[in-house]
Amino acid sequence: MRWTMIGALLGVVFMLAACQSGTTDPDTIPSATSAPQSASEVSSIIPLDQVKKSQAGSVTQTVATTEIAVTYNRPVARGRNLFGGIVPYGEIWNPGADQATAVAFSRNVQINSRPLPAGKYSIWAIPGADQWTVIFSKAADVFHTPYPGEQRDALRITVVPETGTHMETLAFYFPVVEGKDAVLRLHWGEVMVPMRLQVD
Repeated sequence: MRWTMIGALLGVVFMLAACQSGTTDPDTIPSATSAPQSASEVSSIIPLDQVKKSQAGSVTQTVATTEIAVTYNRPVARGRNLFGGIVPYGEIWNPGADQATAVAFSRNVQINSRPLPAGKYSIWAIPGADQWTVIFSKAADVFHTPYPGEQRDALRITVVPETGTHMETLAFYFPVVEGKDAVLRLHWGEVMVPMRLQVD
């Protein structure tokens, strides 16, 4: 009995000693707030009136083994009459702002059953009330105006626009991804322009 109690007391003494030896002086603990920040970690806060009217956006999608990435700047409707208004029918328009909207495909694709080689392209469109022409230009890294010209075209497709719920800020997204098929949709205001994609 006595040896059991002595053993228990020694166990408690050893535990207390171990705990104290693991104690760290709080002055030696590095503080997250005391760590120096590099210039890249410090971002300036800018006033609202200096924020771009059309802010940058992107969307990526993997379809089978094909990577698709759309990069663009997103204009906002702000109550304006969009198609047939600030975007005239029958004229070439870049669906974005500032730098031209671009799309990159890691592998060959078909868009509306028309082939398009792997690569990066800028996207242009000729809107119409009942029919759109969507243009993929080999001039990938250009400003949103002027149009680079037909000689740079990689593909032109005809698309019938659809009507949907109001989208205040222009968007590209993939509402359908199934197997080797997908739909890339341009959507602004109540106008939606679907492009059917098939990958190898």
